[in-house]
Amino acid sequence: MDIAHFGYFFIWHLFAHINAELPLCKESDYHFEYTECDMHQSRWRVAVPNKLDTCTGLPDPVKGTHCTFSCMDGEFLEMSSQSCQKCAAGSYSLGTGVAFDEWDSLPAGFVTHGVSIDDDSQTNCSKSSWVPMGDHIASNVDECTTTLSFAVNLKKAGTVSFEYLYPDNNIYFEFFVQNDQCQSTDTESRFVKLSDADWSQYNVKLNQGTNVLYWRTTAYALQETSVKSVLLKNIAISGVAYTSECFLCKPGTYSAKLGSARCNPCPADSYSNKGATVCHQCETDTYAEAGSGSCKARPACTNSDYFYTHTPCDYSRQTQIMYKWMEPKICSESVPGAVALPASGQLTACPPCNPGFFLTNASTCQPCSDDFYSNGTDCAKCPAGTEPVVGFEYKWWNTMPSNMASYALRHEYTFNMEKSTGWEVAGDYIYTVPGEQDSDFLVLTLSVPGYRLPPSSAKDEEATELSRITFVFETTCTADCMLDFLAGYSKMNQHIVEKWHGTTGKQSYSYVVQDNITTSFTWAFRRMQTHGTRNHTSDVAKIYSVLVTNAVDGVASRCRQCAAGSSDLSACVPCPPGHYMVNGTGVCESCPPNTIIRPQQTVGREACVPCRPNTSTNQARSACVSDCTLHVHSGAGQHLHYNFSSLANLTGFRSSPRFTSRGLRYFQHFHLGLCGKEDRQLAVCVDNVTEQRREVRGYACQSMVVPSDTRGQGLVSSQPFVIADMLLGVTTENSLDHISSLENLFPVNIGLPDVIFYYRASETTQACKQGRSTTIRMRCDPTVTASHQISLPSACPEGTCNGCSFHFLWRSQFACPLCTSDHYREIVSACVQGIQRTTYVWQQPLQCYAGVSLPAQRVNACVSLDFWLKFGVSTGTVAALLLIGVICYFWKRARKLEFKYSMLMTSGDKGECELPAADSCAIMEGDDAEDDLIYLTKKSFFHKAKSYSRERTSDGFDSVPLKSSASSLLRNEEDMDEC
Repeated sequence: MDIAHFGYFFIWHLFAHINAELPLCKESDYHFEYTECDMHQSRWRVAVPNKLDTCTGLPDPVKGTHCTFSCMDGEFLEMSSQSCQKCAAGSYSLGTGVAFDEWDSLPAGFVTHGVSIDDDSQTNCSKSSWVPMGDHIASNVDECTTTLSFAVNLKKAGTVSFEYLYPDNNIYFEFFVQNDQCQSTDTESRFVKLSDADWSQYNVKLNQGTNVLYWRTTAYALQETSVKSVLLKNIAISGVAYTSECFLCKPGTYSAKLGSARCNPCPADSYSNKGATVCHQCETDTYAEAGSGSCKARPACTNSDYFYTHTPCDYSRQTQIMYKWMEPKICSESVPGAVALPASGQLTACPPCNPGFFLTNASTCQPCSDDFYSNGTDCAKCPAGTEPVVGFEYKWWNTMPSNMASYALRHEYTFNMEKSTGWEVAGDYIYTVPGEQDSDFLVLTLSVPGYRLPPSSAKDEEATELSRITFVFETTCTADCMLDFLAGYSKMNQHIVEKWHGTTGKQSYSYVVQDNITTSFTWAFRRMQTHGTRNHTSDVAKIYSVLVTNAVDGVASRCRQCAAGSSDLSACVPCPPGHYMVNGTGVCESCPPNTIIRPQQTVGREACVPCRPNTSTNQARSACVSDCTLHVHSGAGQHLHYNFSSLANLTGFRSSPRFTSRGLRYFQHFHLGLCGKEDRQLAVCVDNVTEQRREVRGYACQSMVVPSDTRGQGLVSSQPFVIADMLLGVTTENSLDHISSLENLFPVNIGLPDVIFYYRASETTQACKQGRSTTIRMRCDPTVTASHQISLPSACPEGTCNGCSFHFLWRSQFACPLCTSDHYREIVSACVQGIQRTTYVWQQPLQCYAGVSLPAQRVNACVSLDFWLKFGVSTGTVAALLLIGVICYFWKRARKLEFKYSMLMTSGDKGECELPAADSCAIMEGDDAEDDLIYLTKKSFFHKAKSYSRERTSDGFDSVPLKSSASSLLRNEEDMDEC
């Protein structure tokens, strides 16, 4: 015996000595337990009193079974004999495990608590928990992270198994196991897959020792969307080495034989109590659902408890209207006031077969063969040069199509597809039948094996439409009914595409399928959300027609013209890129330059669509794209050249934080791909709430992100959708193709005009019947040196004011035009030491980038200012002297002419003292004799001027010598003096 066991026995004997005066213990006063296993895997069986200080004389400890000892399923370890015994009837055992299948309250050992998703959230999660619901336990549906945990110590390696129902991809669900050191034992199995049908099974291996099991959920109920809980039931754990008792069967179940490992549920209209070995039949006027612990009184039958349907057509093309009770039938026809089931068998004419089907001799509808088509009567082969338009088209509802199914989802989750029905055919339409409760989901599903484009369709990377589903429907409601349309890749893994509330008139709705993953569609009708009522059974949803295009294994309702192949004239080939087919022929004609072909219309010239401003066609001539360059003529007469290639890479940004009504913080996350040719990257938004990621792609997309501190990834993204998958044009105008980019949504721009990219999304919704649109306003801002600074309208902090039109302002220096020679000026320096420099600087404020560079500084030789000053002074002086000389010269000649004139006048007035006639009375023009006389002495100019002044006579006239001799002149003077 080791020290630990010795200490235990010492305490036990001390306890026996102290309580020697107490009465002797009976078997009901104590129970047996095993001590902890020692290093040799040995243990002791000891008696433990049920209450302290009540009795004495407990049995002595005895050596127990080996620690690895275990019993089989349906057995328990009887501690008195330490041997395995079979469980009695009405009970069960897992042998080496424990099971939890009753959830009226939280079983012992289970712990549940809720925490906020992130530290900054305002959500109060103190009351968030998993809720026991009788035969299962349900997770939270609020915006918290809620954990259900259970700790178990295994004596040997074992397993844990449980059943779960996980129908909603708006809630994150994970299961993981940690040891006593809080270390995860299996990180690969954290994610739990969405349920594909009803309850799913989950199994995980457990290691020996302590294992802490965690079930954790986080709901992302954004935009007030309702979330369906995750349900758990039948949790079983093996590896605990032994169980010392069997568990009684819960009410509604039974075990009829010894050694049962599980209990069986009671069938419908029967019940059982706890620990039952058989089920008891309900009385005639009562009923019970399968697995019930009691019976209920049958209500009186009403008109809502039956529905009508049509039988298959007989040989005479007649069908009978049949009335049937809702299954399982719970109403009673014998109760006062009950209605009887109407008589069946009324004959009516059968509707024709659906398009693509033909009527057989047995009056049944069968699909036409490949390359054949039908309008619902006989099949005919498509003529040469045509191809069948393949798909599924249902507009006559005499029988349920083979790829459609109906069931009722009762109590939100549990359903029986063999006995439940939610929709029934009625000839011209298919409609919802009354449910067991107004809160039941009446579900109609359509499965499509896949999609394939017809041979005449050219391959196109830009194409976003692979198929299209269109249906015509209406709802008539007296309460707040709801019709949901879902799409996904399985019945239980779908997302809500659109929903309608209340009464809606007859209308058509289309959904574009973009990939081969979306192969399942669901319509779910619910009369009210309140449980336990059945007051609105007359509320109904009707679907008149369903059309799915390009479906694999589909049938054809018509044939269409196609281009004939060059080698085989009967084979269909696509027209070359940029060509349309002339109506009624197989001839392909070329569209005008810079036009594209409508994806759904390739016949006729109207199929050619011109590209909008500043866009060009792709190689397939199926879409208009932009190479990120742009040429604009501004109002100031400038020619602006833009290149947005630096901004063409994918860009992601968030809105300011938003909060749900419960306080959950979230963001609107946008992803943009501005421009580019065929090889451009597409913006991608994802839904990573569940393990099955869903992606959408386009020029721009949006998703909702929630910061998460309780998950592996820091952000959880959900509800993605495309807001732009088609570029319309690039311009500086504020509107294009009925899309407006309002300037008042953003701060006023006082600089260059904004360049606006216009986009549209092809997917339509109930709120956006024309599809969504997006405008990205590019604004030149040299102060923004980062690649982007994108802002949302202040009046619409989520990027849109109506949910359909999205607007963004992108400010960046890369949104400025390319620099040209108009954006800089030159500065010429002074001439310094014979050198002059010319420097080029940018005009301020600078509103351009890249483009041309500033020219280098230019250096030129020059003449300095001192030289030119000296030269100018000298030149001015010489010019002044010459001017004075010329003035004096002409002044002198004028005086001479004046003197001669005066002499002539004097000569005419003299009398007797008249002088003898001169040889010449005047000097004729060109006579220079006097000049020869004057310059004969060769005096300088100044001396001549001085002598001229001295020769002036007293009467003020100059003395001018004539051609006569000096003596004659002297004599004439004397005669004049005498006179």
